[in-house]
Amino acid sequence: MNYIQISILLLVAIIHIYIMYLEMVLWTSKKGIKTFGLKDKEFAEDTKVLAANQGLYNGFLAAGLLWSFFINNSNAAIFFLICVAIAGLYGTYSTKKNRILYIQTIPATLGIISFLLF
Repeated sequence: MNYIQISILLLVAIIHIYIMYLEMVLWTSKKGIKTFGLKDKEFAEDTKVLAANQGLYNGFLAAGLLWSFFINNSNAAIFFLICVAIAGLYGTYSTKKNRILYIQTIPATLGIISFLLF
């Protein structure tokens, strides 16, 4: 893996660690409610178990990305970047929030491209 690939891979992993933290820890806080556009604190409380489950999956994506870095395996990195990109596309489609595309899908896609071209 070269410097560009490693940088993008680690950036995507950090993004997903932060998303995991938002979903698992901050979901019912002002920050979590604002970040995810939740209607109110009551709704956040009612859905916090679901959000924690989402957060766990984002943590697994981050773990896979970090694992591929530590074992220096480009194929594993591409696999997990594809998973992130697909999750971002689905999230954008299902929530109608384009910011997911910018935060999740585009960085992962740039990572995939960097591995395929370099």
